[in-house]
Amino acid sequence: MTLTQETPAPPEPTPTRRRWRVGSVEVLAAVLVLVVLLRGPITRSLATPALQTWLTVFVSVLTQAMPFLVFGVVLSAIIAVFVPPSFFARALPSHPALAVPTASVAGVVLPGCECASVPVAGALVHRGVTPAAAFAFLLASPAVNPIVLISTAVAFPGQPKIVIARAVASLVVACLMGWLWQAFGKGSWLRMPSRAHLDGMAKWPAFWASVRHDVLHAGGFLVIGAASAAIIAVVVPSSWLAHLAANPVVAILALGLLAVVLSICSEADAFVAASLTQFSLTARLAFLVVGPMIDLKLFAMQAGIFGRRFALRFAPATFVVALLVAAVLGPVLL
Repeated sequence: MTLTQETPAPPEPTPTRRRWRVGSVEVLAAVLVLVVLLRGPITRSLATPALQTWLTVFVSVLTQAMPFLVFGVVLSAIIAVFVPPSFFARALPSHPALAVPTASVAGVVLPGCECASVPVAGALVHRGVTPAAAFAFLLASPAVNPIVLISTAVAFPGQPKIVIARAVASLVVACLMGWLWQAFGKGSWLRMPSRAHLDGMAKWPAFWASVRHDVLHAGGFLVIGAASAAIIAVVVPSSWLAHLAANPVVAILALGLLAVVLSICSEADAFVAASLTQFSLTARLAFLVVGPMIDLKLFAMQAGIFGRRFALRFAPATFVVALLVAAVLGPVLL
């Protein structure tokens, strides 16, 4: 007689507790509850003149720049996905010294502002364009395109010389910076734009993925730059400008710094320059040349696309070269 030993039943699995995680929905709900509970203090704080000024500057910078940022990322996505690298090899001279002025003049045909030029320059570098030529395009496009030149002519009626001076000075600065990068720039300073997330994708899905990626990436840095410009606009008293205009050299430096901190879109900066009647035309030319090439939001966007090591070197050099060119060409052309 054999005894059969019953196989014991497997133990029942111990129920695992699901960890509760804080997600975006929970954060949004908490923020809404706090807004309801603190609506009184929030309303009173929003009524202060300083905060109203901050909000006005912040929203105006974003409102001016965002459409052109979207235009730029769409164009950069088209370049990255649909334009073959061989096109740029045929369109630009093979020698970098000649590719720089060619890329600078190419900015004349692109109606966009500085927010559009940064992602486009990143796409050009990604497609094999020499960085010197891409950076020359980055600097020239926002200052010499038809929309900017027309707005400058409208802001300065009967003064075509300011339009010509702006175009010539901006092209000179763009070429000089492209050649300077070609001569002294190091590859270790530059974080090459990468679009590895698009590899293996069909063209249209890759296009939309590129647009979404660049809008979120560049848009975040645009918000940081706009917030910084708004803070400085509130802190710096406007009465200081009248004292700075008396000295010609100080006036050029002051308006150059003002262009950096105000971060006005290049399609609108001519109207601000025209209102600064206490300053000379040369100082206002410096404002018009510097603004489209380097300001707070541009620095943040350049750091986001090309890396901080690049931005910390390229931005100050651009500022100095732009001021020197405006100071030299202003008395000649104006």
